[in-house]
Amino acid sequence: MKEKRLIIKRSGYPSRGEIVIGTVKRVLDFGAFISLDEYEGREGMVHISEVASGWIKDIREHVKKGQKVICKVLDINPKRGHIDLSIKDVNERQKREKLQQWKNEMKAFKWLEIIGEKLNLGFDELEKIGKKLLKEYDSVYSAFEDAAYEGYEVLSPIVGEEFAKEMAEIARENIKPKRVKVRGYFELKSIASDGIERIKKALLEARKVATDGVEMKIEYLGAPRYRIVVEADDYKTAENVLKKATDKVLKTIKKLGGEGNFIREAA
Repeated sequence: MKEKRLIIKRSGYPSRGEIVIGTVKRVLDFGAFISLDEYEGREGMVHISEVASGWIKDIREHVKKGQKVICKVLDINPKRGHIDLSIKDVNERQKREKLQQWKNEMKAFKWLEIIGEKLNLGFDELEKIGKKLLKEYDSVYSAFEDAAYEGYEVLSPIVGEEFAKEMAEIARENIKPKRVKVRGYFELKSIASDGIERIKKALLEARKVATDGVEMKIEYLGAPRYRIVVEADDYKTAENVLKKATDKVLKTIKKLGGEGNFIREAA
């Protein structure tokens, strides 16, 4: 007998443009019907023209019953219960990211089962807890991440103190804290005969503000641009160090008779 696994699904419909994961249920000559793994009782359809680029002679050469597929939601019609999907509109990066998200979510469901066994809770109770978490978070795994980084207190109002403590404990054991990066580049100029040395001296000032747990990298992009990348455990720390570093560099180059400015880049 197949072991029952906890799977928690969202109610309602996905959003237009959302990347979803599903299981192929039926394949017909004109398209394939996909059961959405993340949404309760929802099924979408991929028309043959949305399965792959170019002309398709036989749709069954591209999709098969039982296959897991990553799709983009093209359109939804809640009144009719229709969800139009596309496989060909999903790029490789989106596929990798979605598959990793789904694997993480499967881990999170397993962690809920472990907590349930410890606290003697049934599947129905765990499903209710999971649905509460999905009302507050993009995924159950995201809730575990929050508990790992912020502590059990952030989940107590949602799942109760006892369950939240168990979530935080299992999260700390299994989730490695993420590092964040912030970046930008300097435009530094000096017309002095030793201008290059003055620019180097100004850039070295940036490293004086780095603190424990913060990594800083400065790279030459081609005159007059120099990129700075700051990596830390959280954005607040990274942003603080970046600001102090840029202030130091710009004040120093000005003091040395040069000029400069800083352009922030998207992380």
